Amino acid sequence: MALPSGPTATSSEAEAVLFELVDHYDRAYEAAAAQLSLTAAQACLLGRLDERHGMGALAEELGCDASNVTQIVARLEALDLVKREPDPGDRRARLVARTPGGDELNRRFEEAFTFARSAMGRLSVAEQERLASLLRKALGRDTRTTNG
Repeated sequence: MALPSGPTATSSEAEAVLFELVDHYDRAYEAAAAQLSLTAAQACLLGRLDERHGMGALAEELGCDASNVTQIVARLEALDLVKREPDPGDRRARLVARTPGGDELNRRFEEAFTFARSAMGRLSVAEQERLASLLRKALGRDTRTTNG
């Protein structure tokens, strides 16, 4: 199901452009995943596994229900892209890790998903730094003042 590219009415041009950027990002992410016969959710989960994660931690990071993560992991496991291992700290829990095949497919996905790198390549280093500062501020993560 495609998400709307923005609200029916935006409060500013900046909001409209932000929705357009997110829409283009999402479409490019889905297209890069599809090139490798993955869903966007599968590619996203694979990308989170630079280190082993518990199922609950993955659900929290991805902002979805644990049952969804279980289904995604099961599909990736059937493709030999991830494996579930016992958690040494809790024998009842399982950790999810990429297999060598999962590492390779994740590497190929990172090469295929060029949207962000291409978009940033259109900006100077100073513009990239300014954009990063403004985005952190918009996210409430930057208490420093930005030059305007």
